[in-house]
Amino acid sequence: MNNASAKTRKLTTMAMLVAISLVLLGLIHFPIFPTADFLEYDPADIPILVGNFMFGPLSGVLITLLVSVIQAFTVSAKSGIIGGMMHFFATGSCVLAAGFIYKYNRTKKGAAVALVVGSLVMTMTMCLWNLIFTPIFMGAPREAVISMMLPIILPFNLIKAGVNATITFFVYKSAEKLLNRYSPLDK
Repeated sequence: MNNASAKTRKLTTMAMLVAISLVLLGLIHFPIFPTADFLEYDPADIPILVGNFMFGPLSGVLITLLVSVIQAFTVSAKSGIIGGMMHFFATGSCVLAAGFIYKYNRTKKGAAVALVVGSLVMTMTMCLWNLIFTPIFMGAPREAVISMMLPIILPFNLIKAGVNATITFFVYKSAEKLLNRYSPLDK
């Protein structure tokens, strides 16, 4: 395969991962904590993490950016730009941490470590960003968000990141083989 074909294959695969992520986001989303129904679990990060492991952290961030922008104006229009930004910061931090670790240790153990670290980085990052954006989104004082931090925001992010990381760990290699096997450029 020549260089142009490889680049085209990479871009089409990344575009498919963006589309899969958006479909998952549109089909599967539900609140984990009824008292904070604006915090919804969704599996949209799984295809992003698969792309991150396939193509590296910068490609993972690009996939995250595209999903976040499209999400803000379509499937998550209710949360709008703030929701899109929060998704970008959450997933982007996870993707960067996990992607750089996996880039230099492409083993099963490396993937596990990368996903655990990425999940923890995402959780810490979102605790900070929730202090900034949630008061604006909810129209509530920062003290209300601080009171939600330990009982809701922290566990929500750990659960969401942990579930998506676990699923990614188990589906990544199969998804990569499937995406490489049925590439539109092979037809």
